Amino acid sequence: MARRTKNTAHPRQVLSGDQQVDPSRTPAWSWMLPFGVLVLAIVAVPVKLMEQEGLPRYRTLSAELSRVQEQNAELHHEVSQLLLEVDALRTDPKALERIARHELGMIYPGELVFQFPER
Repeated sequence: MARRTKNTAHPRQVLSGDQQVDPSRTPAWSWMLPFGVLVLAIVAVPVKLMEQEGLPRYRTLSAELSRVQEQNAELHHEVSQLLLEVDALRTDPKALERIARHELGMIYPGELVFQFPER
């Protein structure tokens, strides 16, 4: 006589359409891994954010980035003004004369310069 066995699937076996998993046969610890990952995330994320290399460092670096970007914009503006001045000195004789008179103190022969004390 042939022996009949109960139709049970191994936990890692693929079940066919007519087979069902018996919930009483799932291991009790199977819920622990997702729960453990959840608890770890709930604890680790705030700890990582609040440590010295976390959120405070991010805020410090963001403020520094803003300051550096402002300085960069100011320097770009200054460079563009200087390029305009260089171009004017190369092409405009009046601009060259203005620089020579005001910054270098040069005068034409026969001119008199009157200097008054500032009040």
